[in-house]
Amino acid sequence: MKKRGRFALAALVMALAGSASAKTLVWCSEGSPENFNPQLYTSGTSVDASAVPVFNRLVDFKTGTTELQPSLAERWDISADGTVYTFHLRQGVKFHSNKLFKPSRDFNADDVIFSFMRQMDPKNPYHNVSSGNYSNFESLEFGSLIKKIEKVDDHSVRFTLAHAEAPFLADLAWYFASIHSAEYADAMLKAGTPEKVDSDPIGTGPFELVQYQKDSRILYRAFPQYWQGKAKLDRLIFSITPDASVRYAKLEKNECQGMPFPNPADLPRMKENPDIKLVQKAGLNTGFLSFNTQKAPLDNVKVRQALTMAINKPAIIEAVFKGTGTVAKNILPPGVWSADQALKDYDYDPEKAKALLAEAGIKPGTTIALWAMPVQRPYNPNARRMAEMIQSDWAKVGIKANIVTYEWGEYLKRVKSGEHQAALMGWTTATGDPDNFFGPLYSCTSANGGSNSSKWCYQPFEKLITTARAEQDHNKRIQLYTEAQQIMHDQAPAVMIAHSTIFEPVRKEVTGYEVDPFGKHIFYQVDIAK
Repeated sequence: MKKRGRFALAALVMALAGSASAKTLVWCSEGSPENFNPQLYTSGTSVDASAVPVFNRLVDFKTGTTELQPSLAERWDISADGTVYTFHLRQGVKFHSNKLFKPSRDFNADDVIFSFMRQMDPKNPYHNVSSGNYSNFESLEFGSLIKKIEKVDDHSVRFTLAHAEAPFLADLAWYFASIHSAEYADAMLKAGTPEKVDSDPIGTGPFELVQYQKDSRILYRAFPQYWQGKAKLDRLIFSITPDASVRYAKLEKNECQGMPFPNPADLPRMKENPDIKLVQKAGLNTGFLSFNTQKAPLDNVKVRQALTMAINKPAIIEAVFKGTGTVAKNILPPGVWSADQALKDYDYDPEKAKALLAEAGIKPGTTIALWAMPVQRPYNPNARRMAEMIQSDWAKVGIKANIVTYEWGEYLKRVKSGEHQAALMGWTTATGDPDNFFGPLYSCTSANGGSNSSKWCYQPFEKLITTARAEQDHNKRIQLYTEAQQIMHDQAPAVMIAHSTIFEPVRKEVTGYEVDPFGKHIFYQVDIAK
């Protein structure tokens, strides 16, 4: 959308008010989205701006929980062998409109088919639009898993899978499976502007995008024809505020009514402020340091193990998380089923690290580029500080770390293409299934331009997670994932650093706000006292 001046935006906000009684919630968000199509991006910042307010999926999670519930599909049937899913679609669901497009029909099976075939079919006219990188779809290997998608009738869609896939239903609640308007896509293709589908989104969700001013704010209005009923809020504004201290100052002054990712050091003040409610929940997240296993010297397992032993994780938890995190030894947070509680972590042991580096032929003074993300995430409240502590730890074993950073979108793009040596990253599960960690983050498929920032492809591990994904017996899946966790530990493609508790302060007049265990920020159920 075109940029407009501050005064024009203020006028637009006032015009949208309609009356003095309109309810507006301003959310001080942490960064700008990469665009507004959750098929194309994996960052939480982009998901918050698109998948959550603008779109729905066939199935979704009950707000604040990991419990699946019907959404655009009212119900579904699954064949006895677990390979055929028939979704019965909700009728009477309306799409948004904007200055480019007015829908002529309700949501139907054509929209479901378009939303998946864009990602799946290289010949689809939209497949290469806006870079055409479908990391999540590809990391799940949906292109080979889904044999066909058929329109049974306007209100029924049938997915036929190549084999049974235990997490398939939960995967359809993931952001990349958001349902787009096929009619809007056809109109934009005809107009010669297909990229508008990604920058000016049309969905069925509770809020319509009205305007985006890059690095400043995003303006949404409640969609009056939303199928679950209009949201309690009339307007939702994301005031883009990258600095956590500035976000909190704005919250205190009531310039915004909620914010994500507070500085841990500010939490005591927030707890004492009678105008603020501090809501919290254990996050299903892991912050880690990825080693690019395709680049020397990190292609050597002994080097990776040595650099892992050289990091003082408890000191990082104390200094960076200030009581809001726990030491991670595993990619799976303790709250995700099959997490191996008995797994033995590497000890902090600089002397052993030095010996391993010497064994690997690494000379003192060897330089490694250490990338630190520029934004706060649920799993890392201060990546710069964390990087400085790792830099200091590695110096003690003779490794010189040069800290590198980029703007968030650029950082993600460069990590995806494998430019880094070691990069601070992290993950919040989108489904609660262990496969949602292993597949996107460490499969061979995702090592090639996906979310596998370690670029790690290890066949014994790959075989285990592929077998587990197709296994219908829950206990057998646990056994396979336990073995996979041990292999990951031994091969050390990344240093698991922390799992965090999510804290989110909101003004006392905000009601109905819940912390989402998947790290999303959801406003449909939220109200605000005037």
